[in-house]
Amino acid sequence: MSVQILLTFIAACILLGLTPGPNMSLILANTLSSGLRAGLVTLAGTTTGLALLVAAAAAGMSSVMVFMSDWFDVIRWIGALYLVYLGARQLWALRRRAMTGVAALPRALGANLYLEGVLVSLSNPKVLLFLGAFLPQFVDPTRDAVWQLSVLAVLFVTVLAAVDVAYTLAVARARATFDAARLRLLDGAAGVLLLLGGLALALARRP
Repeated sequence: MSVQILLTFIAACILLGLTPGPNMSLILANTLSSGLRAGLVTLAGTTTGLALLVAAAAAGMSSVMVFMSDWFDVIRWIGALYLVYLGARQLWALRRRAMTGVAALPRALGANLYLEGVLVSLSNPKVLLFLGAFLPQFVDPTRDAVWQLSVLAVLFVTVLAAVDVAYTLAVARARATFDAARLRLLDGAAGVLLLLGGLALALARRP
């Protein structure tokens, strides 16, 4: 692969990383509601799920891709309903705190948020089907395809993770300047983001 092709691929990955979707909705929601650490733990989960999908696509696991294709609607609806559940739970907790005047309890960090990220990332079958069509476009047929796909797969995950880290840090820094009243608004915004992420996944169609 030439340097020009690699730069074009990286630019395409950056644009994809900045495109709103279920992963971004979940990362931003958890960052807004619980801060930087929650956002980064969630990001680690979504990146793990993405890495698994990219590895499957790069390895040419046709059976996995056929399974994801056959069960596309079922998988995406599971992911969509899960995001809607998380959003509804967030908004319900905010409503209860407003009615009772009880301060928000800190969300448990660690495994729960990490698993949320993994599940949401894996529940988007469009990613795997998209990668099956996206990665081969940057492969030089005159050279070792396996090596090229491996490089592209690592670059894809690395660039998207870097983009996720960048907007997570930016949102967390902005959040740190807010007072208690604005933080309550952020909790509401987090719930809405999760609902929108569920809607986006529900409306997803095969690439």
